Amino acid sequence: MGRRRGPGMSLVADELAGVVDLFGGVTREELHRALEELAYKRGEEPDADAVAAAVAAAVESYHLVPVERSGDADPLLVAGPTAFPTLPDHAEDLPHIMDVQTRSVDRETAAAAARDRLDTQAVEVAKDGDRERADALVEVCYDLETWAAVDTAELRDRLDDV
Repeated sequence: MGRRRGPGMSLVADELAGVVDLFGGVTREELHRALEELAYKRGEEPDADAVAAAVAAAVESYHLVPVERSGDADPLLVAGPTAFPTLPDHAEDLPHIMDVQTRSVDRETAAAAARDRLDTQAVEVAKDGDRERADALVEVCYDLETWAAVDTAELRDRLDDV
């Protein structure tokens, strides 16, 4: 899962998590800007559609987890339970290039956001009878339990029934 590349994107999901981890959490807009900067540093032309698709795929695979913030419309993306954050080439320059403050999102808050998303997706998967997606979400459950002190046994049982 961690080596999956986004369409037209030369970064893998773990590298997206690495970029996010540099700042502790970023909005989608900030991540898109960071990836554009990386493309320029690599001599590539940024592709907004490919960036959006890569970020969406990383969220879908739980490499990135959106965490709602009170009083702010844009959730922060943080490295998620399936990620092994890795810095892509030239990423170490991003904090100097971008005007983004380092943020702190505690693991418990991020884990609760991931758990809530999993719960919602489990309902959808059960309704659709999507066995393949159910199996993938069971794996995410195990990753989430390892990543944070979250019990997903009941959720896994529901997914196993799909």
